[in-house]
Amino acid sequence: MGRSHRSKIGKERLALAISETKRILKVPDDYHVGIVPASDTGAYEMAMWNVLGQRNVDICHWESFGKGWFADAVSHLKLKDTVEVTEFTADYGSLPDLSKTNPDHDICFTFNGTTSGVRVEDGCDFISDDRTGLTLCDATSACFAMNMPWEKLDITTYSWQKVLGGEGAHGILILSPRAVERLESYTPENRPLPKIFRMVKKGKVDAGIFKGSTINTPSMLAVEDYIDALEWADASGGVDALIKMSEDNLGVLENFVAQNEWIDFLAKDPATRSSTSVCLTLDLDADQIKKFVALLETEDVAYDIGGYRDAPPSIRIWCGSTVEKADLEALCPWLQWAYDEVKSA
Repeated sequence: MGRSHRSKIGKERLALAISETKRILKVPDDYHVGIVPASDTGAYEMAMWNVLGQRNVDICHWESFGKGWFADAVSHLKLKDTVEVTEFTADYGSLPDLSKTNPDHDICFTFNGTTSGVRVEDGCDFISDDRTGLTLCDATSACFAMNMPWEKLDITTYSWQKVLGGEGAHGILILSPRAVERLESYTPENRPLPKIFRMVKKGKVDAGIFKGSTINTPSMLAVEDYIDALEWADASGGVDALIKMSEDNLGVLENFVAQNEWIDFLAKDPATRSSTSVCLTLDLDADQIKKFVALLETEDVAYDIGGYRDAPPSIRIWCGSTVEKADLEALCPWLQWAYDEVKSA
């Protein structure tokens, strides 16, 4: 603390965060991992603005954040002026038919819909091993909680405040060799890039970004917090153990839902049910759900569990590995109590 991120020790700590990320997440050796500005949003926008436009694009979304990527691609990048843009979408709770995406197109998708509780199926089998296009994956609420099939993912982004519960403001960008090749062979015409989006210098990917030389000044406090979270993840058994913790947490709510008719998952298909951002519908109207949420907060039982503002009336319970299974088990009777209180009012 108190040292410049450009100092020897500062660069060493940033490089450690990168190398430990790569090791714990089991990212292939020939992939690049970098720390970039502006959380997952910055990382994903950085990818979109650098690589999209070389070929047709399939954009898949089924909740608010994925819909945002589609809007930016059309309204700000104006991709429809130069290439075909195909939209694959579904209502909250469902997944579009991803098998209809074209392997010769670039494919943008969210691994786990944080605001809908719907994820892609394990293995991402809809992505062809023989694809010629790139896949751009927003994995912010999936990394460290779900199996990431790296061979299917060309550009992956996340922020460490989600699954690892770290401080915000920084994003992680992971590039496959195919993504690097695109960056070094394609420059979008008439597309000015802000400084914080630039990752190519003189026709080559800026290797420094992936060794700890960040584009702008990072918070070294946040970096140390992230390193501490990585050490915790490693000591807990690594990514496989974190995935199991999240799945076990989901299991607590699955058991509770199975025993109560007044509550259900927003996700229609168990195979696409998120194990982190678990979204639940209740036999209550929107105003009653607000009272339900407020009751639990007043009792200091649960905070911020109201569904996302654009989602159907619902609640959202975080079940990542930073949450203890015993705490979720203790929460369930309170959910019943709050429901009974609101329903009988």
